[in-house]
Amino acid sequence: MDEVEVVVAHSERATLRVGDVFLKVDPDQARIDVEVRAMSLAPVPTPAVLWHKPPVLAVAALPGTTLGSLGGPSTGSRAAWAAAGAAIRKLHDAPLPPWPGRGKGLDELAAELDDECELLVTNGVLPSAVVTRNRQVAEAALRPWTPAFTHGDLQIAHVFVEGDEVTGIIDWSEAGQGDALYDLATFTLGHEEHLDDVIAGYGTDIDLEVIHAWWSLRSLLAVRWLIEHGFDPSAPGCEIDVLRSRM
Repeated sequence: MDEVEVVVAHSERATLRVGDVFLKVDPDQARIDVEVRAMSLAPVPTPAVLWHKPPVLAVAALPGTTLGSLGGPSTGSRAAWAAAGAAIRKLHDAPLPPWPGRGKGLDELAAELDDECELLVTNGVLPSAVVTRNRQVAEAALRPWTPAFTHGDLQIAHVFVEGDEVTGIIDWSEAGQGDALYDLATFTLGHEEHLDDVIAGYGTDIDLEVIHAWWSLRSLLAVRWLIEHGFDPSAPGCEIDVLRSRM
């Protein structure tokens, strides 16, 4: 009998694996609806939807393995990272999905970032110098961008490869119209050594200052949430290391 594996779980949602089936439990019906629609429209391999009975979505497992995880070593070759870059470019070049992204506007995002930076320092989570420096770096991300079809949470653990080929991308609940460079930054967060490989596969010039800015911005916004939900952003290679590397 297959065992139940808890892939990820916190107060907002959980993902379980039973054999070759992933069960996503999410009380936010809008997120599940976006996930199903995005997978049907994305021009890249995605998991097959087996059934959907709110609040549970069942999808088939993908062949292959992930390229790695934040804070862990990459198990993929340089060619696999480049193939992932090419797949991401294919997504970004696709027609826009007919719904906006779930992200915040620039003014709201800047206000949230300022509040979060203040809390990180006040609560002694990070030294003031680290927060101040990364807030300065993050400023470059707060600019207008041309919307693209984005995944919205393109962590390295969401991209599966087999050999040097991408076999699928999972977890589309944050997909929508967004900043293409945010996807690229999320994907390479904590794995700066593979940024050149991803860009080579992506096939166009990238504003590296904005990539660095999104690394800082995403990490600053994530640290406190991760701690409050039982994760460790101070583990080697994770968000706090990313923030310290900007010093």
